[in-house]
Amino acid sequence: MIWVYKYDENYIWQAGKDILVDVENGEKIPKGYTDKQPPDGLFIAKYDPNKEEWFEAASKEYMDSLQPDPPPPDDVALLKKQVALLTLQLSQLQKGGAS
Repeated sequence: MIWVYKYDENYIWQAGKDILVDVENGEKIPKGYTDKQPPDGLFIAKYDPNKEEWFEAASKEYMDSLQPDPPPPDDVALLKKQVALLTLQLSQLQKGGAS
């Protein structure tokens, strides 16, 4: 028995629809399935039947949209920024005004 991996009419992997096929007893791999496992880490796995391999079909924009937003700066980082700005303004005043 081997696992086979389903893809749709556009060759996109259909996660969760994988099945076991008993090839040792003559069972054939059904159409729309392959015995090549999609590699981990693909956002949208697409199968190339000519090369018999999976590749990434997701655009960079799509992958970027799934990344979490960066966390907001913490209070210490905000205070450091304010201190730096105030220090700059103070040094400009001591030199005779802002340039």
